[in-house]
Amino acid sequence: MAVPAIGVNPYWELTFDADGDVDGPERDRLLADVTRRGVRDLLVFAHGWNNERSGATRLYGRFFAPMPSLAPKARLGYAGVIWPSMMFADEPVPDFPHSAVAGVPAGARPGLDESSRQALVKAFPGRTDEVEGLARLLDLRPDDGPSLQEFGRLVRRLVEVDPQGPQAGCAADTGWDGPSGNGPAMLSEDMTRVCRYFARALEQVESAAAASAEGFSWTPKDLWDGAREVLRQATYYAMKRRAGTVGERGLGPVIGRLAQTAPGVRVHLVGHSFGGRLVSFALRGLPDGARTVKSVTLLQGAFSHYAFAARLPDDPRSGGVLHEYRDRVDGPLVCCYSHFDSALGTLYPLASRMAGDDRSLADGPTEGFDIGRFLGPRWGAMGHDGVQAVDGTRGLALTEALRGLPATGCVNVDASAVVCRGGPPSGAHSDILHRELAQLVLAAGRVV
Repeated sequence: MAVPAIGVNPYWELTFDADGDVDGPERDRLLADVTRRGVRDLLVFAHGWNNERSGATRLYGRFFAPMPSLAPKARLGYAGVIWPSMMFADEPVPDFPHSAVAGVPAGARPGLDESSRQALVKAFPGRTDEVEGLARLLDLRPDDGPSLQEFGRLVRRLVEVDPQGPQAGCAADTGWDGPSGNGPAMLSEDMTRVCRYFARALEQVESAAAASAEGFSWTPKDLWDGAREVLRQATYYAMKRRAGTVGERGLGPVIGRLAQTAPGVRVHLVGHSFGGRLVSFALRGLPDGARTVKSVTLLQGAFSHYAFAARLPDDPRSGGVLHEYRDRVDGPLVCCYSHFDSALGTLYPLASRMAGDDRSLADGPTEGFDIGRFLGPRWGAMGHDGVQAVDGTRGLALTEALRGLPATGCVNVDASAVVCRGGPPSGAHSDILHRELAQLVLAAGRVV
């Protein structure tokens, strides 16, 4: 496949399947060309939720565009990671006005719009019957408990993987996480109660948006609104699991080979959303002794803020699954976060708590509960409040970070000054196309 033109040069793409297997010719082209093209600093970007290769390519082109002028003397190369993820059509993406399907306004919740249905079929090959069954139930919205239980069964079938396959071992972020082979534990719970939790959470996300945005209105949510959100979150659970698999089994080994064939090239990993998890798990897939990764920048990372912690708060027996691999970055690990990201501030922690084996959930209230107090820090995400429980982590505002970053260690950067646009349900989660963030990536890698 020809490499698309994105406005920066040289540019390569690396395509991976859900099990982390790489497109061999693309990998070999990168390995052969990077030295021949005189690249000194290679910027590798992994997208988050995304439906098409063209959308990922547009993202990379827009994000990389300022870099040649920001570092005019640097010998830069660019690589975009393409991996099988998806997004729902009602999620507005700032700077991409046509990202939502025509006729589905941002924030609208139809049964299951055609664009999202097609994306599910593509993202979960061999599961067309499950997708059609889910779409039928969301269209009909039957007023009975057995239909919700059937909905939960179909979602579980949609996202399950072979418990002996490569993806089964890549869902956990910490020792607190429950078993993951057949999907999140919430799909085995009483689906009426689970849907009610998500309906209440959606109400709180939308009421907060209404309070801060003139002209925005929200309506009370019912159980089937909650059911649709269950489908969304279970799908994103599967994407999160895939991201870990692609990082560890795919991107990490490719970078390891690059370190052998082009030892003078400095690699800088950048990931948005689940792509942040992907590039972080790539550290776990690096061969021992590889020192080619000079920086990691996480943009609204959609995984646990304890993933790099050696010990978890109040549970010294458990740690983050990546705590042994921070030292594989020969430079800083920079985590950008924003309190305007409602996908990670509310819906992600609720889904994470319900995905684990936490039976206290079943006994909790659903009516009139405050989601913020109900969800403690145990379930927080990188992109909401940064790396947590890692000794020596620095905290900086974006303006401070652009004046200078530590040479090593974890650094939390509050990017709320620029990552602030977007409506419910995801808020500012995808508001990452900013010159300041491109500048931050270069600063993290000490690229001048």
